[in-house]
Amino acid sequence: VQLQAFGGGAVQGGESLRLSCSGSGLTLEGFGMGWFRQAPGKEREWVSYRGSRDGTRDYADSVMGRFTISEGVDENTVYLQMNSLKPEDTAVYYCALGPQSTITSEMRSARAYNIWGQGTLVTVSS
Repeated sequence: VQLQAFGGGAVQGGESLRLSCSGSGLTLEGFGMGWFRQAPGKEREWVSYRGSRDGTRDYADSVMGRFTISEGVDENTVYLQMNSLKPEDTAVYYCALGPQSTITSEMRSARAYNIWGQGTLVTVSS
């Protein structure tokens, strides 16, 4: 049972990337999914959350309006569309599986998540 995150890369400021997170040995439907990131020398920070069944979406202020979390047609892949990227978005991005919850404040904490994918590096140059 594992998550796999991919889609990172090196881009210029203002460009876009789409990260993907897929489940292996499990289905993502019915669970909450979060994206976190960790920049060099900084603590891991929450980026976005989506609830599977109720359409709940939540975003950190730093990415609001630029990032969009969504799921694939197969409901076993979760995406993070990142537009208008900035150098400060440079980080290793992680996806994580947690409970379905409408209490979005709880889902902003890494402690809410049980399964983590390996990170994928996003580098944004100015």
